[in-house]
Amino acid sequence: MRTKVSGIIFFSLLGWMALGICRAENPKGVTLYTPYTQISVPPGESIDYSVDVINGNEAVEDLDVAVSGIPRGWNYELKSGGWKIGQISVLPGEKKTLSLKVEVPVQVNKGSYHFRVSAGNHSLPLTVTVSAQGTYKTEFTTDQANMEGQSSASFNYNASLRNRTAEEQLYALASNAPRGWNVSFRANGKQVTSVEVAPNATTSVSIEVKPPSSVETGKFKIPVRAFTASTSAELDLEAVITGSYSMELTTPTGLLSSSITAGDIKRIELEVRNTGSSELQSIEFSSSKPADWDVIFEPDKVESLIAGSSTTVTATVKASRKAIPGDYVVKMTSRTPETSSTADFRIMVKTSMLWGWLGILVIAAVLGGVYYLFRKYGRR
Repeated sequence: MRTKVSGIIFFSLLGWMALGICRAENPKGVTLYTPYTQISVPPGESIDYSVDVINGNEAVEDLDVAVSGIPRGWNYELKSGGWKIGQISVLPGEKKTLSLKVEVPVQVNKGSYHFRVSAGNHSLPLTVTVSAQGTYKTEFTTDQANMEGQSSASFNYNASLRNRTAEEQLYALASNAPRGWNVSFRANGKQVTSVEVAPNATTSVSIEVKPPSSVETGKFKIPVRAFTASTSAELDLEAVITGSYSMELTTPTGLLSSSITAGDIKRIELEVRNTGSSELQSIEFSSSKPADWDVIFEPDKVESLIAGSSTTVTATVKASRKAIPGDYVVKMTSRTPETSSTADFRIMVKTSMLWGWLGILVIAAVLGGVYYLFRKYGRR
């Protein structure tokens, strides 16, 4: 029994000795470490890795460093301490940090790509998953390509111009709008005809579209284009013209002058013309007049007036009794929520005939009194 126990102890000691010898012959070695070994990115993205080279040995390690297996067409840069390096020296029990920058091209297939960072005989596997199919192209987009308004309105579109190429591009901006339409571009707060966009970057472009004054109602396509010698993109905008609103307030003869006696009433016939391309609704009338004057419109409101037609309204003007002879201006306005028109009427105030006759009577009375006094006292 004792012999058996002694054998067990002997072989256990041999095992521990063998393990100690093995540990002595196999030190901790060199370790490469980074926290993110698998990353998912879109095409055109740049990835910055920080890789620690840890020396677990008891001696200084001089290690050749390199990147292998990098996909074709990908660019990378390996640095340490701000310098591009090919070898690194690490003291025992210390670490050095490698900076690895990997640029994923914009023209790349969707999928997973594998490569390694090595230091001496030790390597660190890394994986990059490209999350979308890459292309070499330009994108010109907007969230709102359709707008509606009157012919006098300006249509403002907000667009995004994305350069999905590997180089900076200078894009010329142009439009193939219908004749008479005015299209202008703005970027970075300035009106421009071209714009620079960095690789895989996006720039905001504002597009202002103004229709001609004589435009008819309907839908109009406004093609705009951003292009270089090697790449281009088009964007189709749409402007819906609902019609123009315009009116004219005048008289049937076009005459905008009259005369009146102080305190009297004058009726002026007005003509309201719809000179736009849309129906006018709820036309109301107002006036700006001298103090103590009155202006009444009959009717005081026109419910609707179709394009190209006209209607008549009577304005009754009452001059102040205290108005002295001279010229006065009465402003008359027709108005809807969309448009308005104002006519300036020149009205001349004349002296009342009653005052004229009273003046003559006063003069006659004075002359009669003089004649009476002359007859009565003239011979004395």
